[in-house]
Amino acid sequence: MPRELPVPTVDVHDPDGVRLQKLLAAAGVGSRRVCENLISEGRVEVDGHVVTELGVRIRPDQTVHVDGVKVQLDESRVYFAFNKPLGVVTTMNDELGRISIGDYVGNRNERLFHVGRLDADTEGLLLLTNDGELAHRLQHPQYGVLKTYLAQIPGPVPRDIGKQLREGVTLEDGPASVDSFRIIDSQPGKALVEVVLHEGRKHIVRRLLEAVGHPVLSLVRVQVGPIHLGDTKPGKMRKLNKDEVGKLYTAAGL
Repeated sequence: MPRELPVPTVDVHDPDGVRLQKLLAAAGVGSRRVCENLISEGRVEVDGHVVTELGVRIRPDQTVHVDGVKVQLDESRVYFAFNKPLGVVTTMNDELGRISIGDYVGNRNERLFHVGRLDADTEGLLLLTNDGELAHRLQHPQYGVLKTYLAQIPGPVPRDIGKQLREGVTLEDGPASVDSFRIIDSQPGKALVEVVLHEGRKHIVRRLLEAVGHPVLSLVRVQVGPIHLGDTKPGKMRKLNKDEVGKLYTAAGL
């Protein structure tokens, strides 16, 4: 019987790199001691391989996961939640001279991408980042990242409207549906509804609701994937924390 050859282990160590626990601590995972414990417990992967040795040195451009969640080690990468006000166009520089996102964030050194778009007459959450790969994936329909909207529509709202929207309606550019729909509040003549969908077509929420006889009076996006708008004021942005960035990477399949 032939002797089995030992399976070679992949060497992720770079002698010119930085100690893994130091990079993890700098990325906000925890104190140096906590990060050392995570490594010793086999909870850290570098380039897809579990690392348990404390002396390992790596480069910041290598891929690191802790408990299956990607950790961004590149300090030049930034991630923000921006509350786009009404009337602002989703571009960094508008050639027609309209107020744009760039008027709010154009003084930053990084070149920021907006993840997806919001119509000028829609307000709410836009993700801004200089991480092009993440931005692309979050917008790609393959990954089905959910977006949550609050819409004010004329009332009363029939009980079967949610079923109708979930099953799908036919628009001029093909069928479309929502992932979920619920009534948040109902008052004489109007109602506040929550619409969740992963569709990214232009004006999709407005077109869906108009197709079932309830044109949108006002529209706010309050969530993209795991990120909530929260209490961020219109025209302001906040930096996403480590956990939020990790959840975005997971949502994007990274």
